[in-house]
Amino acid sequence: MDKSSNTKQQKRRPAKKKGSSAGRIFLGFIVVVLVMVTGIGCGFLTASMNTKPDLASDIQPPASSQIYDINGNEIANVHATENRMPVKISQVPKDLQNAFVAVEDNRFYEHMGVDPRGIMRALWSNLRGQSISEGGSTITQQLAKNAYLTQDRTLKRKVQEVFLALQLERQYTKQEILELYLNQIYFGQGAYGVQAAAKTYFGKNVEDLDLNECAMLAGIPKSPNYYSPTSNLQAAEERKSVVLDQMEKYGYINASQASKTKKEEMKLVKATKNTDTNEASYFIDYVTQKLIDKYGADAVYKDGLKIYTTIDMDMQRAAEEAMKNLPLYNKDGNGIEQPQGALVAIDPHNGHVKAMVGGRGTDQFNRATMAERQPGSAFKPFVFAAALENNFTPNTVINDSPVKVGDWEPQNYDRTFNGKVSLREVARNSLNVPTVKIAQKLGIDKPIYYAQEMGITTFVLEGAQNDRNLATALGGLTKGVTPLELTSAYGTFANKGIHVEPMVIVKVLDRNGKVIEQAEERQRSVISENSAAELTSMLQTVIQKGTGTHANIGRPAAGKTGTTNDYHDAWFVGYTPDLVAGVWVGNDNNTSLHNMTGGQTPAEIWKAFMSKALATTPAKNFDGSAAGKDDSVGELEDDEKITVKQKPSELKKDNNPKEKVEEAPVKGGQNVPAQDKQEPKPQPQKTEPVSDAPERGGGVGKGR
Repeated sequence: MDKSSNTKQQKRRPAKKKGSSAGRIFLGFIVVVLVMVTGIGCGFLTASMNTKPDLASDIQPPASSQIYDINGNEIANVHATENRMPVKISQVPKDLQNAFVAVEDNRFYEHMGVDPRGIMRALWSNLRGQSISEGGSTITQQLAKNAYLTQDRTLKRKVQEVFLALQLERQYTKQEILELYLNQIYFGQGAYGVQAAAKTYFGKNVEDLDLNECAMLAGIPKSPNYYSPTSNLQAAEERKSVVLDQMEKYGYINASQASKTKKEEMKLVKATKNTDTNEASYFIDYVTQKLIDKYGADAVYKDGLKIYTTIDMDMQRAAEEAMKNLPLYNKDGNGIEQPQGALVAIDPHNGHVKAMVGGRGTDQFNRATMAERQPGSAFKPFVFAAALENNFTPNTVINDSPVKVGDWEPQNYDRTFNGKVSLREVARNSLNVPTVKIAQKLGIDKPIYYAQEMGITTFVLEGAQNDRNLATALGGLTKGVTPLELTSAYGTFANKGIHVEPMVIVKVLDRNGKVIEQAEERQRSVISENSAAELTSMLQTVIQKGTGTHANIGRPAAGKTGTTNDYHDAWFVGYTPDLVAGVWVGNDNNTSLHNMTGGQTPAEIWKAFMSKALATTPAKNFDGSAAGKDDSVGELEDDEKITVKQKPSELKKDNNPKEKVEEAPVKGGQNVPAQDKQEPKPQPQKTEPVSDAPERGGGVGKGR
């Protein structure tokens, strides 16, 4: 018995020893890793803590940044003389203090310089949104970063920021920290600190600001150039509303105060435009704004960056010269000449912005990138693209006959109907009714989807008023579209169905020549090469004998006109195999252009620009011509069935005897003749209930 028992124990012991050894090895490994991580962390923290023992002696002398064109030639020297007038916290209105705390760091008076709760909230928000949309930095951390550190997005800089924030909290009171912060931050227009900002935007001392002005100022530092009320008043007003909502949320004001202040008008001091650079001023401002948003104002104005951009100065000069063809109607209340205009030119193959004009050059509002305007018939190619991706061809027949959608009866420009017309004729003569019928057949979600994939980001897809109705097919959008995005979207057609996101910065170097940013081309296939070729062949006829004949440059080119209801906006967007350009003309206050259509001044400006920009570029045909690839003729019947009934030779050659056909101005889907100055009717009812926004790729065929 004893022997047997001993034998069993001897058999068990080796197994127990083996498991115990493995556990000990694993535990030892974990301990070693923890010790290493702790040691590295302590060493890293110590190194970070010791990087700035004497903050005053660590400051580098300011250096201007240089901006270069695509050929490496310097085109601008960017610098800022600090406009800063420090004030005591007692001079800062309580509303302004509360506005900053509410919108930037609502737990400012509770944390010790770093807010773990805020960090976790920001982390969760960013993970949920799969992007860096919210930061967890406190006011104290922002002060530490702006006053003592660079804008580098590195772990080392973040550790330094945390350490300095804790040190600031130990040495200063909350009110002292807030005073330092309010005197440090950048507000755009060269203004540092709240006193300089109050003078710059409102022409008064900070202690004289009311709640309306305080909320406006508190919203600017999030993106000083974008939210500057002198350059983008609409965005500044929207940001002001966000600040007021936050103040109400945290009990600094009541709902009545917030509602009343949102409606108050802003009285601004007229801004003077920087005249250091005359050429490409809007483009230079746009590049500067993007860099300030990413790296901070101090990095751009003081760190001596070398910024290499995509602009071609020969094309830029051609663009600025072409824009001199704008007519002059009057000056608005701010002394700005009207109408205004914008021109953007892009290489469709790599997305490089080659030229950009954002206005007449007398103000700081860049209409090329900031103005969201109704595209009118310039939106129709997205409907045509969706049709071509869904078994239509340029020869598909549509019955141009009366149609009623709810209470809405769309009309053509001349209030007549043409009977059976091909899709090519619909594009050439910019017919409204057949376009609506096509969108009705496809469902409006498909054109919206393709437009989104081509870079249009301004659709409103939820809420009581949104773009998911047939008015969108005629360019009646809720918000509109910017010239930059619409031009970039047309580049997809020129690039065989592949959209390349627009790019203005190629690379950025620091003062020591180290590359801190290198652009990467971002592209996606949206429609098939054949669909792009067919659409291009249709849009070529627009210039050859349709609504865009004034844009004929004597070489292969395609394009589309756009005119909105009551002539508020006029567009021409067109392209050759190697360059796409868009021109917009309109009044800033959205009033009438006196019967101007997209086929007139915009087309003429486009022609003047393209003729000069391409003067040294040999003319060539579009690749992959769709001519003769598919002679089948589908017919879109009123009962929404497609059948093949006719041969191409049986189609009417031209249903309109006019040599030049003007398009119908549209807005909100309601067409009004030029002589009618009535307000547009309500938008058409939706053709079918839709609960969710169209998903990218969801249920929509995509070109391979």
